Amino acid sequence: MSFLIAEHMTGGYGGADILHNCTIGVDEGEIAVVVGPNGAGKSTAMKAAFGMLKLREGRVMMAGQDITKLSPQDRVQIGMGFVPQTSNVFTTMSVEENLEMGAFIRDDDISETMEQVFGLFPILEEKRRQPAGELSGGQRQQVAVGRALMTKPKVLMLDEPTAGVSPIVMDELFDRIIEISRTGIAILMVEQNAKQALNIADKGYVLVQGANRYTDTGEALMNDPEVRKAFLGG
Repeated sequence: MSFLIAEHMTGGYGGADILHNCTIGVDEGEIAVVVGPNGAGKSTAMKAAFGMLKLREGRVMMAGQDITKLSPQDRVQIGMGFVPQTSNVFTTMSVEENLEMGAFIRDDDISETMEQVFGLFPILEEKRRQPAGELSGGQRQQVAVGRALMTKPKVLMLDEPTAGVSPIVMDELFDRIIEISRTGIAILMVEQNAKQALNIADKGYVLVQGANRYTDTGEALMNDPEVRKAFLGG
């Protein structure tokens, strides 16, 4: 069983189910990506794993513990970090203040973690006193990821981390995501850039209409002719 496993999830908003017996998961030090067409339920699956969606069926397990009934706040306390796609920085606060906000659950010295974040994203140290709202899209994403890392998560969940950034910035973000995974943190991310995401993935989930269509290693999915034809542009 994976370190984090959200399995057999069925649920949605209001009366309509968006997820249908959907399973996603990730192990420590691993990158798992969730891909699929628009409207496939990718972000919904991520939110369900983080406790932002009430499930009608299924469960979420982390480190062997059933956390299905825990609130998102309680999940942060036990080691889950979540970076939403939009509205993921406090625009009027400085970069440094944003990072400090990420450490709100901690009562120990956060300076070492802050230095680790600046080591990962040097531009943030350079702009530490600047309001996050003045940063480029890619830099804001770095702030958002950095803030989640300030909680010292065991699992980092990223919803479309490269949305709206240039290909160069996307490559840089993916490089940093690989670096983060090498520290032992499990990374589960939803990504529109399926080909690039599967290239760095240990595990991939292809969702269609809220259900698992393909699950395999990133490499196997990249080499699967059906997956390539249907989801990766041939």
